[in-house]
Amino acid sequence: MKAKQYFEDILRRVLEARSLSWPDKAVIEPPRERKFGDYSANVAMLLAGAAKQKPRDLAEALAVDLRAQADQIERVEVAGPGFLNVSFGPSFWHGILADVQAAGAAYGASDVGRGQKVQVEYVSANPTGPLHIGHGRGAALGDSLARLLKKTGHQVECEYYVNDAGRQMRILGDSVWLRLRQLAGQDVADLEDFYRGEYIRDIAARVHRQYPDILNLPEAQAIDLCFNEAVDEILAGIKKDLQDFRVGHDVWFSEKSLVAAGRIDETFADLLARDLAYEQDGALWFRSTNFGDDKDRVLRKSSGELTYFASDISYHHDKFTRGFDRVIDIWGADHHGYVARMQGAVEALGKKGALTVILVQLVSLLRDGEQVAMSTRAGKFETLADVVAYVGADAARFLFLSRKSDSQLEFDLELVRKKSMDNPVFYVQYAHARIHSMLRKAADAGIIPAAPGAAAFAGLAGEDDLDLCRALERFPDVVAQAAEQLAPHQVSHYLSELASALHRYYTRHHVLSAGAEVAAARLLLLSCVAAALAAGLDLLGVDAPERMDQVPEQAAEDATGDIPAGHAS
Repeated sequence: MKAKQYFEDILRRVLEARSLSWPDKAVIEPPRERKFGDYSANVAMLLAGAAKQKPRDLAEALAVDLRAQADQIERVEVAGPGFLNVSFGPSFWHGILADVQAAGAAYGASDVGRGQKVQVEYVSANPTGPLHIGHGRGAALGDSLARLLKKTGHQVECEYYVNDAGRQMRILGDSVWLRLRQLAGQDVADLEDFYRGEYIRDIAARVHRQYPDILNLPEAQAIDLCFNEAVDEILAGIKKDLQDFRVGHDVWFSEKSLVAAGRIDETFADLLARDLAYEQDGALWFRSTNFGDDKDRVLRKSSGELTYFASDISYHHDKFTRGFDRVIDIWGADHHGYVARMQGAVEALGKKGALTVILVQLVSLLRDGEQVAMSTRAGKFETLADVVAYVGADAARFLFLSRKSDSQLEFDLELVRKKSMDNPVFYVQYAHARIHSMLRKAADAGIIPAAPGAAAFAGLAGEDDLDLCRALERFPDVVAQAAEQLAPHQVSHYLSELASALHRYYTRHHVLSAGAEVAAARLLLLSCVAAALAAGLDLLGVDAPERMDQVPEQAAEDATGDIPAGHAS
């Protein structure tokens, strides 16, 4: 049972009994300070006119009704100009423990998505080089969003769009061919625009070894061979890097397949038939001004070359023909000027409002206080693989998901590598491991967590006990809101707060030394906290370890129960 929903349901019935309709601007939320109760509602101030009463007088009357009908609400008070503040009784919060235990790993799940079919496209980096740390942020975001949407009852499919056509890919083939000729001893000058990374040299050397007669082939054929070999090798590396980062995709969609299957021509024909495209000066144009753009955009140049926009429209046309109700694209922040144009194109396809674009801001990578330069073309970039190898997938994912995606992020390599309470992912994982360390110690002493019930709840009547219950009760709402707002960082913030509450509880209260009955009750509470921590970390794609090197068994329960939060116990 959700506290907020329970309060709203009772309040609606009370208003209905007084022939008052629920106001559109009604707000039910926690008050700014905990001492004012669990939730506050502003309905009396909004309905005073309709009730022909002063707001505070109406609030007092509603408070009387609430006290009579809401058996789970322990206290109803009127504050200020007419706020209704309510506090739930211990029995309500204790009931959350039974909910957590019954749900197990599914705690926090819901059906708010009602089976909506959603596609999430993320990473989609050109296969012209290894993934860098910026791609990693988008990868973590897309994968976590997919987990959130699945948890809330959506049908989700994850996709990677392989940009294996166009100018950048021609440059890739030319770059490998250039390096191959140079490695073979030919006096060939560097091109003005090409990929310079060491990985290009490595690919060129491997292709030359595998195809020793390549220099005897016609140049166009040789360049095609270099291109195909490079794409295959780079794409295999990308897939391996994503797998190591615990990121997967259900579909890898080739841009070239759009052309091969005639999908782009089909899209052009559809737009022309509806007068949303036109021929001019030998080129084909999309009427993007019909959808708020400042000028119409070229789809096919007079040379016959397709623009990126043409492929993107056709690609999204293909997405919607596959039956998705909603499409979510995750792009780098440098594409911000492209969003409105793409939204207009989707509207032209008859799917207005069905595309959501999330922009991911840059990541500033720091090492020893110095920013690490990143440039794929120049070969000066920190690869995602290197970062994951250095700090681990858990630390990288948690940090990527610790802030809103449209906020710039500083990634301090040394901070997230530390096994200390200053490291945000360690802080949360340590809370989970600390509980399991206590559970093992308890099992050795013959103590197991109590079953939910009156006997156990009697030992959990303290305010700190109830605060942990309140925190657990929030988790399903956090999950639902994070999914609705496409904001996984809300989960990471919640986990940090729950971990903080756990560490605080641990330093204030005996557990194993509190007596068998109290210990069993507290172990019930803490095992539920561990379940919520594990469920939340799973949504972020982060492990929830039951053992950590910094949590030795003998320190799991101090004789005084007072272990400083910064001490590895």
